[in-house]
Amino acid sequence: MTTKRVALATCSDLPALDKDDKPLIPALKDRGITAEPAVWDDASVDWAAYDLVVVRSTWDYAPRHDEFLEWADTVPNLANPASVLRWNTDKSYLRALEAADVPVIPTVWLDPARHFSKRAVHTRMPAFGDFVVKPVVSAGAKDTGRYIPISAQSRSMAITHTMRLLDSKRWVMIQPYITSVDSAGETVLIFVDGTFQHAARKNALLTGPSQPTKGLGLYVKEEMSPLTATPEQLDVAQRALDVATAELGLDKPLLYARVDLVTGEDGPLVIELELTEPSLWMAYSGPVPTLTRFADAIAARV
Repeated sequence: MTTKRVALATCSDLPALDKDDKPLIPALKDRGITAEPAVWDDASVDWAAYDLVVVRSTWDYAPRHDEFLEWADTVPNLANPASVLRWNTDKSYLRALEAADVPVIPTVWLDPARHFSKRAVHTRMPAFGDFVVKPVVSAGAKDTGRYIPISAQSRSMAITHTMRLLDSKRWVMIQPYITSVDSAGETVLIFVDGTFQHAARKNALLTGPSQPTKGLGLYVKEEMSPLTATPEQLDVAQRALDVATAELGLDKPLLYARVDLVTGEDGPLVIELELTEPSLWMAYSGPVPTLTRFADAIAARV
């Protein structure tokens, strides 16, 4: 009998996987499956030798977005598939959610091809209320900053941040900062094989302007805690996933998904739809461990 093999794709900074994913290896072994970490840009890896490739901690992809997508296109038996990764790693997917009446944070989109002047950038920033500047392709809150419009210094820093991103040919998003994050944090909802598993609370990450990221690691450290999702949050998350399924023409549920929500004046808002390489925060599972469900779902696909 040939043992099924699964690759858990990661990055060179985490060659042995993130700690949240390491328990997958013994869990899959219990199901008769050999699972092992494999660095996505390691040319020596034979991806075709695996029965399934599950993208996990590939958290260095953002500065090498095109290279990452080219890699995904070459990997057979990839979960979630390359078409999902291509759609989801560019946050303009939020436009599709908004068009389908899924509540999202209002966003101003700046195209580097339009060669905006500093004055033009200035006019597109909010006059009132804190706001956020970030690139459309990013991960781990890198190159993202929070600014205060009534402060001339803060607004100047926001313009400099925006121009730096545009000059590097990156699309830019400008969004109002949802102040409830400071007290309630973000709510992350985890789905496995199309079924909701558990929720967790993520503390606010943005306290000020974008800072140089060299030497700061792959992502901004997140503080998490268990949380019970409300019916309203579950409804918005499911609607967002339904739009993704329709947009991508999927004929089966995604192996994994995470929907990140914040609370606006009228209820939950989608801040991100994480279908590429999300932390699933399995330590914060409900009565049936997410690790168990995730391992079962992987085993069912090999």
